[in-house]
Amino acid sequence: MKNPTNHPIHQALGSRWSPYSFDPEREVSTGDLAGIFEAARWTMSSYNAQPWRYIVGVRNRTQAVWEQVFESLLEGNQAWARNAPVLALGLTEALFEHNGKPNMAYQHDLGAASASLTFEASTRGLVVHQMIGIDREKACDLFHLTGTIQPFTGLAIGYVGSADSVGEEYAKRDLNKRERKPMDEIIIHGGF
Repeated sequence: MKNPTNHPIHQALGSRWSPYSFDPEREVSTGDLAGIFEAARWTMSSYNAQPWRYIVGVRNRTQAVWEQVFESLLEGNQAWARNAPVLALGLTEALFEHNGKPNMAYQHDLGAASASLTFEASTRGLVVHQMIGIDREKACDLFHLTGTIQPFTGLAIGYVGSADSVGEEYAKRDLNKRERKPMDEIIIHGGF
């Protein structure tokens, strides 16, 4: 799917979308997963702190982890994410490792890493649906997370599936027209 951009942008950005329907039969190769998480690894970060971590479950390869990530999703996300061959949690480290002080950019930096991961996935024909709807407490319990590294987001990764693989509500969302705010609403002072 090509998004209707007003100005030319790279195809990986222009084709990016977050579907609800995933093909449950199509596995994601180890090489593709290594590539997309390598893209996350090389993302810029404040003080080069790299405050992101991921827990990755791949159906039929690391099934127990996949199931634990699935259990960590809120019920509304479980309804459609059950078909994703790869489920991950994005975690954050809130303190700088070099001095123990609060890292005010840790959430931003996880977002940047997950965006890099998403764009690399787009170049490989994959889709990523990021979600904030996770049960953080349950994820901490299931994965024995303590301290300053905490779950923050979920990610479903795979190939686009057919609309009949999800409920009608989610299938309709996948068919909705893709819209974004106009440029003059996101650049509020100055410009080019």
